[in-house]
Amino acid sequence: MKYFAQVGEQEYVIEIGQDGEPILIDGEPYAIDFRRMPGSGFVSLLLNHRSLEGVVEQRDGRWEVLIRGNLYDVTVADERTYRLARARGELTAVSGAAAIKSPMPGIIIAVPVQVGDVVRKGDKVAILESMKMENELRAPTDGTVVEVLVEAGASVEKDQLLVMLGDEPPMPTAD
Repeated sequence: MKYFAQVGEQEYVIEIGQDGEPILIDGEPYAIDFRRMPGSGFVSLLLNHRSLEGVVEQRDGRWEVLIRGNLYDVTVADERTYRLARARGELTAVSGAAAIKSPMPGIIIAVPVQVGDVVRKGDKVAILESMKMENELRAPTDGTVVEVLVEAGASVEKDQLLVMLGDEPPMPTAD
């Protein structure tokens, strides 16, 4: 079975064969063993005999993958869905409103943006410490920061809204 995954601006073709066969990613074989820990979003992944741990959660038809302190926004589609979306022009959105939420409980280390800042997809908007690791939360789209709901030192819960992006510049305030 063939799938198409988009991670940031990079697109990957993933082919999954029979059990025991390596998975092909862009034609390259990878030995993969993926396990979800019961009752949580935590996962264990052996990739070509290299161990990785992370958090994987589905949100609004997308996947958020947190590995080694980096948060990735991932979309995955089977071949039929991908080709239909491409034909409809649905794979090109790069700006718009977005809500950046905490992928897990932790403490905000820094918020390097403020209301009115223009950010590009992939720009750092918050740094969250969780499980003794610093996790950089990045803008999923181009946009303007319209609301910052946390500050450094704040304790946050999983799914707590941290920063809101909009596709319009904020209205000027009267002095």
